[in-house]
Amino acid sequence: MRVLITGKNGQLAQEFAKRLAAPGFEVEAPEEERLDIGDHAAVRAALEALRPEVVLNCAAYNLVDEAERDPTAAFRVNARGVQHLAAACRETGAVLVHYSTDYVFNGQKKDPYTETDRPDPINNYGKSKLAGEAFLRETTDRFLLFRVSWVFGEGKQNFLYKILQMTGRSEVLRIVDDQVSTPTSAPEIVRLTLLAVDKGLSGMYHLTHGGYASRYEVACYLLRKLGMETKVIPVSSDYFPAPARRPLFSALSNKRLSEDLTVEIPHWKIGIDRYAETLS
Repeated sequence: MRVLITGKNGQLAQEFAKRLAAPGFEVEAPEEERLDIGDHAAVRAALEALRPEVVLNCAAYNLVDEAERDPTAAFRVNARGVQHLAAACRETGAVLVHYSTDYVFNGQKKDPYTETDRPDPINNYGKSKLAGEAFLRETTDRFLLFRVSWVFGEGKQNFLYKILQMTGRSEVLRIVDDQVSTPTSAPEIVRLTLLAVDKGLSGMYHLTHGGYASRYEVACYLLRKLGMETKVIPVSSDYFPAPARRPLFSALSNKRLSEDLTVEIPHWKIGIDRYAETLS
């Protein structure tokens, strides 16, 4: 299988590159300067030259607060970039796998969001990702769209890494306890994505670990798992004023994906347990 990975330097792209470094896969992951998905001509040239069967779009503008200041930059990658990829995939016959976010929801629901719930983003990042979803559906019918949440892995752009960095600077951490979703590991996203591609699934799915928790609960669990005695104090989101509003409850239900793949998706604590093992 010929696979093209965008967003080479991101934690999800790197996890795919590791997993696909195996017999049976021919993988191309160009440097982001060579394949800027915001550039339609560059995208079309890359797909015509490489002729991948599957495109894994791991490129994203995920600077949530910066998107409030510069929405054009966010929409260029998260919306128009997806449109460019979808058009090129339609022309070359490739399947496009794209990742969206729990931030397409407003956070006012009391139980996990399903694929049939109406999106209503409350910040520019979420709006740009929702626009990307719309462009994807309008442009090609050969796609897998996964909404994911609180992704963590070996990279530095994730909540768990930031917690560990904070422990080196302070004996007391203040972590918000009113933002709730599901931490989801990059390795699990890769595993379930490849199962879905292999099974020939299409359309939109919510792809997360099971269960949900506040950022405070996640921080406490990670530090206990690592045997660290750092004191963690719960605070509200108002304690950390930020340009972008965050949805307070954005957990996603993975029931549809679990049923269509006929697999049990592990709880978020299992994902963090496995992450902690990589740190030892």
